[in-house]
Amino acid sequence: MNMLIKNGRVIDPSQKIDGMLDVLVENGLIKEIGKGLSAPAGVETIDASGKYVVPGLIDMHVHLRDPGLEYKEDIISGTKAAVAGGFTSVCCMPNTKPVIDNKTVASYIINKAKAEGFCNVFPVGSITYGLSGDRMSEMGELKESGCVAVSDDGKPVGNSEMMMRSLQYAAGIGIMVISHAEELELVGEGVMNEGFTSTELGLKGIPRVAEDVATSRETLLAEYVGAPIHIAHVSTKGSVRIIREAKVRGVKVTCETAPHYFTLTDDAVRGYNTNAKMNPPLREAADVAAIKEGLKDGTIDAIATDHAPHHQDEKDVEFNVAMNGIIGLETSLPLSLKLVQDGVLTLNQLVEAMSLNPSNILGLNRGTLKVGSVADITLIDPEFEWVVEVDRLASKSKNSPWLGQRLKGVAAATIVDGKLVYKR
Repeated sequence: MNMLIKNGRVIDPSQKIDGMLDVLVENGLIKEIGKGLSAPAGVETIDASGKYVVPGLIDMHVHLRDPGLEYKEDIISGTKAAVAGGFTSVCCMPNTKPVIDNKTVASYIINKAKAEGFCNVFPVGSITYGLSGDRMSEMGELKESGCVAVSDDGKPVGNSEMMMRSLQYAAGIGIMVISHAEELELVGEGVMNEGFTSTELGLKGIPRVAEDVATSRETLLAEYVGAPIHIAHVSTKGSVRIIREAKVRGVKVTCETAPHYFTLTDDAVRGYNTNAKMNPPLREAADVAAIKEGLKDGTIDAIATDHAPHHQDEKDVEFNVAMNGIIGLETSLPLSLKLVQDGVLTLNQLVEAMSLNPSNILGLNRGTLKVGSVADITLIDPEFEWVVEVDRLASKSKNSPWLGQRLKGVAAATIVDGKLVYKR
């Protein structure tokens, strides 16, 4: 469909645009941006008064659970949740059943998303077959089939030589390696962050150095072979420092964090709240402050949700045995907007972290409103307040620590390939 978006505040860091402008969309592409544009005959006009008009949001780290775990989420419900949250593109992690370690599984995801999904879905293939950590996958085949990165997310690649060779091979074919940075021997039987709260609750703790050691290894390996690497779900002040120092040295490292790591501390676990159990775990106030500072100074490149849906029966159990992870596609935008409200980020920085940077890191050719580019657009209402209610969430799973809480900011409309796929 063709449309003219009028009266909105257009923010596009790729062009250093921030002003009251109109956006004309024709045949799925950005046709024109300017002031006082008139709609050609037959073109629908969308009034964006009081809204931000930004390049479509991109979540570079989600778990759609399809194939094999569709009782938690599937491509249809997951992409419906994505567009409700303002995301026009998502990148799905490979820990499905079967694992995305071959062309057949990758093609299944791409074809199903095109046929039934509500937004763009870019699969992430595995670094090793079956996430085993001991045999490298056919990365070239995965890239040819449409995978935009490789990762063993959910598990670290424990063997340092395997990780180094994977970085070399991936760099040679031009595909990004995403690291789940975790030293399992330090994690042991831990179920939450090691600290005062874990001691008080009598729960086995995970020391933050379990992430720091792995982050250090990844940056050193990437530096040694001269290859790029992306660190997923950064949660500790140590990791932020290590990545900042690596960037100063010229290491080709990028990283992401998630809204729960700059919003919550391990105090959220009190009451043995399994909706506050995740991996890496929620940390302490000093870590939250470091994550915010890392976003502010550009050490942390992107905000991703690590959307991890689980069935109620997998969460309504003893804390020690509950599954790790929370859903995040529908709450990420208001939680991230609070960084702007609190003066941590500018609006331009937020759009970079949630759209432009993820696109650039993975080579998605999105994240911009340049004339001629694909018309993936998100309209944001920054003032709308709403309560996170189970019945209103599009995701199949409801494992969110924000249930019942009032949030500010929402996706007013989501446009994918020039089509209005969601309107609140």
